Amino acid sequence: MGSTGASASAADLTPLLRHRLVFVTGKGGVGKSTIAVALARLAARRGLRTLLCEMDAKGSVAARVGGGTLTFEPRLVESNLWAMVMDTEQSLREYLRLFVKIPLITKITPIAAVFDFVADAAPGVKEILGVGKLCHEVRQENYDIVIVDAEATGHIVSQIAAPRIVGQLAGVGMLLDQTEWMAKILEDESTCTVVPVVVPEELVVSETIDLVRTIRSQTKTAVSWMILNRSEEPLVMSIDESTWSALEGVLAPEASESLRRATAARHLQQVAIAELRDNVGDLGFIVLPEVGGWSDEQPRGDVDEALLQRLDEEL
Repeated sequence: MGSTGASASAADLTPLLRHRLVFVTGKGGVGKSTIAVALARLAARRGLRTLLCEMDAKGSVAARVGGGTLTFEPRLVESNLWAMVMDTEQSLREYLRLFVKIPLITKITPIAAVFDFVADAAPGVKEILGVGKLCHEVRQENYDIVIVDAEATGHIVSQIAAPRIVGQLAGVGMLLDQTEWMAKILEDESTCTVVPVVVPEELVVSETIDLVRTIRSQTKTAVSWMILNRSEEPLVMSIDESTWSALEGVLAPEASESLRRATAARHLQQVAIAELRDNVGDLGFIVLPEVGGWSDEQPRGDVDEALLQRLDEEL
């Protein structure tokens, strides 16, 4: 595809979108895939040639970008936006063709069988095929930005740490050289960042704080932003407790019950935000409201567009 030549002016971009490689991660159910797609669409609409990659191949991305089946080969799905799903066997084929100079063949077993044996025995081998493909796209400058609908919080650390782990095991030679340039991309804070998605729930907040700490202690990849999803609207959040109590006394029972639920949700959100600020307050927070009726498994175009508009306003 060749160099993009920086399709959008840096002055038009938020600091987050000035990165070349962005991993969006989070605990299951927080809207990770929805946010990744919205962020990729926003980048594309701001003039960036954008690659969106789904790592776990569950189909959440494909359902949101025009339907159909996505493959390892990036496909143009919207203006400036290409999408793909990760396939480690296809990534192995590409690696052998590009770096080991083995021609593309229809069936690579028994090479694949040997790879499976090594991958089961050596940590980081399977992970490096996925993250290596992403780093290769960044290195080749095929796109202005690569946005990754990454694995959930339990797996993202092993993926971004894989080049360093495999490089240390290799010690010398071609494999060390290959992992070194990948690690440099992942560890350059101006090039790569991880963006956790969190919702204002106690367990999710606690696990996300632990994730940030683990990434920082076990890798050199930057974590500079966090997306707080499904937050209360600012108007609701700004009403003081005395006003809430007065309203409860004059509202009909159904409205009063809704108010009580909103009050409880407001309190939980305030506690969650305070805990995040206390523990990872150096991060930039992107706050997105509950726009209603969406899930990663059941996308709705109108809701996705509303979320995209709110993300655009925040950035």
